[in-house]
Amino acid sequence: MIEAVIFDIDGTLVDTVDFHAQSWERTFTHFGHQIPYEQIRSQIGKGSDKLMPVFFSVEELNQSDDGQSPTFGERMRDYRRELYKSEYHPRIKAFPQVRELFSLIKADGKLLALASSATKDDVAVYKQILNVEDLIDAATTTTEVKSSKPDPDLFFVTLDKLGNVAPNNVIVVGDTPYDAEAAGGANLRTIGVLSGGFSEENLRQAGCIAIYQDIADLLAHYDESPLK
Repeated sequence: MIEAVIFDIDGTLVDTVDFHAQSWERTFTHFGHQIPYEQIRSQIGKGSDKLMPVFFSVEELNQSDDGQSPTFGERMRDYRRELYKSEYHPRIKAFPQVRELFSLIKADGKLLALASSATKDDVAVYKQILNVEDLIDAATTTTEVKSSKPDPDLFFVTLDKLGNVAPNNVIVVGDTPYDAEAAGGANLRTIGVLSGGFSEENLRQAGCIAIYQDIADLLAHYDESPLK
């Protein structure tokens, strides 16, 4: 019996994957590095601590002008956060029928949680856009963990917030292989949605037990889904 459902946000509940990829591409360009957009997009779903090392060495990221000022990685991270907040937040839209699905899950007596590689500020904005604050029992952001997806830290913290719920009674919903890998590391099963742009094959290889087009599709097939 499913007692709790944990949702990723970016690409799952809100249409932001391209915005994140664009903001990272612009950030890398600002700091003098031309990295192909598609390469960046394929990494969206990871936190900055996991994304930047794909394109830069640890030595590069840890470089500091005087050993005390922010490192190269920290400067890129902070620049990207401000860029995303100032230029992309106003353009974010929720995918259809998120509140309807959340309301149905709550009506079934299940707990609802969010587990996101986004920052605390981003998640606060997302909650308002989604209009689901009154339905959520717990939320965990990258700010609260040492290591972001695809490491399982976000899900361990979220499970702790939900109380004594056995992993077998929890389902994760996400749009990236990194969601499924992170959830698997916490012994959780994952439903995949294709709204973030990753292929069904990618999601199944990462461990997703079922695939839906998007949240609306999952809602339409709720009674036959692993959520039920």
